[in-house]
Amino acid sequence: MAQNERFVDIACFTLPRLIIRPAVAYFGLKFLPQVLPAFKDEFSWVPFWWGCAIIAVADDLTQYWYHRLHHEIPWLWRFHRTHHSASYMGMAMASRQNAIYTLFFSQTYLTTALVYLGLGIPAVVVRGIKGTITTLAHSSIPWDKPFYQYKVLHPIAWVLERLISTPATHHAHHAASTDDGIGYYKGNFGNMFFLWDIIFGTALITRKYPKAYGISHYEGDQWYAQLLWPIFKSKVEGSELAKDGPVVRTDDKTSADTASVLIKEKVEAVPNLVV
Repeated sequence: MAQNERFVDIACFTLPRLIIRPAVAYFGLKFLPQVLPAFKDEFSWVPFWWGCAIIAVADDLTQYWYHRLHHEIPWLWRFHRTHHSASYMGMAMASRQNAIYTLFFSQTYLTTALVYLGLGIPAVVVRGIKGTITTLAHSSIPWDKPFYQYKVLHPIAWVLERLISTPATHHAHHAASTDDGIGYYKGNFGNMFFLWDIIFGTALITRKYPKAYGISHYEGDQWYAQLLWPIFKSKVEGSELAKDGPVVRTDDKTSADTASVLIKEKVEAVPNLVV
């Protein structure tokens, strides 16, 4: 199991970051001049900091909804499931995604378009800042704890945890259960900005950490199935990634917290849907 999980992490880091995203950006910057030649560097007049603000908001807001929809629409969930299958939190978690999820990642296309429009330097800066925040939010290092422990830092904590994703808020999103009142995989979808969860009512702030992470019914789907489902299927019987597997698996052993979701033409109660 441990070796399989290492393969998942390595494959999910290598293929999306080193192949898919660079390829999308490269071909996008080749394609846009052909279809929109008059718009090249159209926004080059925008001041640097305004460019950063535009990209930060546009990039992260679209990612919030892209992420949220993969939790709330059952047939999309399996493309995002790989990110939640790990029973641990760590910096490698930030890259743990199905390749198809990454291929259609809205931010890749949006950022490519904004670079073509003349916001290349702000895009690089925002990319660096966002990458740091999201990686630290997935980290096993609870760097936000001192802000909760010392009363003098509480005002900073109040602002910080509502503005950006922190380990406490994002770890809650990866919890295996909601029974302890800390885990909250029904929300806390924010990536760089937690502010979207505050605005759209999907936030839970407890300043505590879950005791367990992952998916309660996860049984170690093969790394290639997690990376490239539905091209490759899992050999684990009953898995959501297996051939003829359920869209969303029901499991009596999971949390009693039940989410009602629309599956085709009927509404089913699904105890373990990560929403």
